[in-house]
Amino acid sequence: MKKKGKVLLQVMVLMGTVLWGAAVFSAVRWYSLHEGMEKAHEEKKPLIVDFFYGKGCPRCEVLQTQVYDNPDISRKIMADFIPVRIDLTKKLDEEEEKLGEQYEYKKDCLLLFLDHKGEVIKTPQGKSLCFMDTVDPEGFIQYLDFVKAHYRTSGQ
Repeated sequence: MKKKGKVLLQVMVLMGTVLWGAAVFSAVRWYSLHEGMEKAHEEKKPLIVDFFYGKGCPRCEVLQTQVYDNPDISRKIMADFIPVRIDLTKKLDEEEEKLGEQYEYKKDCLLLFLDHKGEVIKTPQGKSLCFMDTVDPEGFIQYLDFVKAHYRTSGQ
């Protein structure tokens, strides 16, 4: 009887630890382009738009595992941005196709940072902050902070 109680207690502690870990980890909740644009307009937040292939694409796999799956980054993305993922393995709708063509994505991976009106966020020198290849997690956090700070100061 004592052994069963001890095992039950261990199971309960393990379950509590798993549930606590799930609550602490804040995965990125991706929106469609249409949903994301509506939400960004309502909340006046910038968007991260990722034209994404997924498995088999080195860039996509690295961004997913080293950036988007990082709890610190996912929390920051969900707090400060509206994340949009456009699945390049499927037929794009007209709105997605138009956005990709606007930035000459050539049916390839592309990462855009847009304001809540759908315009690319630019540096003070007028440079577009649109494509990012693989980066280390700390570098990505710094990049997110830069985009957010520029977005806030650009009067959008």
